[in-house]
Amino acid sequence: MTQTVAVLGTGKIGEALLSGMIRGGWPAAKLLVTARRPERAAELHTRYGVEAVSNAEAAKRADTLILTVKPQDMGKLLEELAPHVPADRLVISGAAGIPTAFFEERLAPGTPVVRVMTNTPALVDEAMSVISAGSHATAAHLAHAEEIFGGVGKTLRVPESQQDAATALSGSGPAYFYFLVEAMTDAGILLGLPRAQAHDLIVQAAIGAAVMLRDSGEHPVKLREAVTSPAGTTINAIVELEKHGVRAALIAALEAARDRSRELATGNS
Repeated sequence: MTQTVAVLGTGKIGEALLSGMIRGGWPAAKLLVTARRPERAAELHTRYGVEAVSNAEAAKRADTLILTVKPQDMGKLLEELAPHVPADRLVISGAAGIPTAFFEERLAPGTPVVRVMTNTPALVDEAMSVISAGSHATAAHLAHAEEIFGGVGKTLRVPESQQDAATALSGSGPAYFYFLVEAMTDAGILLGLPRAQAHDLIVQAAIGAAVMLRDSGEHPVKLREAVTSPAGTTINAIVELEKHGVRAALIAALEAARDRSRELATGNS
């Protein structure tokens, strides 16, 4: 925590990281932020006591640069940064689909780059952040990234070749659960429950199921079978889910998300 860290393009995820680092003991004096709009920069300064600077100034002063802009804006940002980033800076990318080689080609030779795919539960310190090393990043660089992202949830190291799959499964994963909760809430209304009650029932069921998956150590099949009694209500629901191809649809959906992550790497917007 003696290093200076700059968060560039501080949107929701960037702010979640910033607040997580501060809660973890990172001094505000060692944190820099950049934002596209001056009023956003002023808001971050007021809220966290961090210094808001330009992208170029952040590149000159920070030991670690965390790039949290959208994938389609990353090329332009790197053009702006390249003249100011010496090869000993650690660059951490949070952009979906963009490989570390993209950064290495545009920055000084030998610049260490770490690729991280986190997700929106970072806002409530329950993120899953998947971390991969570029060709010049060392174990120390990975540990530093884990220190930063560990403040907002769990971290997992994977080879970069698995990043697109991790993006499909974990980066986009919360949206699938929200979609499922939305559909189940609508079903509850169809069955005669008020929306608020249906929502509360489904959300608590989701929280309870997630905690059991995390803490029990049991395979999800065993946990499902524990709910599924012979000739009962649950097995009838499961049969309908299988009839409608829900399992196959989920697999196809994740493959589509992975493929889109690969497309982003090629610059297709």
